[in-house]
Amino acid sequence: MLTAADITTLWLTLRVAAISTVLMLLLGTPIAWWLAHTQSRWKGICNALVALPLVLPPSVLGFYLLILMGPRGPIGQLTTELGLGTLPFTFSGLVVASVLYSIPFVVQPLQTAFAAIGNHPLEAAATLRASPLDSFFSVVMPLARPGFLTATILGFAHTIGEFGVVLMVGGNIPGKTRVVSVQIYNHVEALEYEQAHLLAGGLLVFSFSVLLLMYTILKTSPVAHPFK
Repeated sequence: MLTAADITTLWLTLRVAAISTVLMLLLGTPIAWWLAHTQSRWKGICNALVALPLVLPPSVLGFYLLILMGPRGPIGQLTTELGLGTLPFTFSGLVVASVLYSIPFVVQPLQTAFAAIGNHPLEAAATLRASPLDSFFSVVMPLARPGFLTATILGFAHTIGEFGVVLMVGGNIPGKTRVVSVQIYNHVEALEYEQAHLLAGGLLVFSFSVLLLMYTILKTSPVAHPFK
């Protein structure tokens, strides 16, 4: 049976993943749109920066976020001056770290979907005097729906399974920053293998279900492929 601490940890993890996914969609959509259509010479550098968390060790990203958001870092000094305090070892810091670490899993499916749409639907909408904003919401979003679904699924699932980054930035504070991956580590460290099995098995089933759902979407809509 799951303990009260396990349930609290699961609820906290779901909150982090849900909030992070919404923020990643809000931030990732304009980034993906720009990357899909720009001819700027900075496109390659921006693509590399967005994809960097895919190859960067989580502990490295977590370490630099800890420095930047700490009391002596530029972000930490800014948040302190704004009266927000520092972000490390807080729920807000956990969300920021999650967004930065998982955003490639949102931007890349959207970028692929936007690129697959092309310019013809937008040109047709323009001839009907639709504004760029109207065209995006009435034309692009329906056509890119598989990309949005894939981005949401991957972003949410990847945030659920984070360990290194959230441990570095959020620490291991019960009820505040302790997420499910850290809780599994705690159970294993304490030789509580039965509790670890329950949480790890749940994540295994969840991960498989997420991938099955994603590949079902990809089968019906190839443009949604995240790393095409």
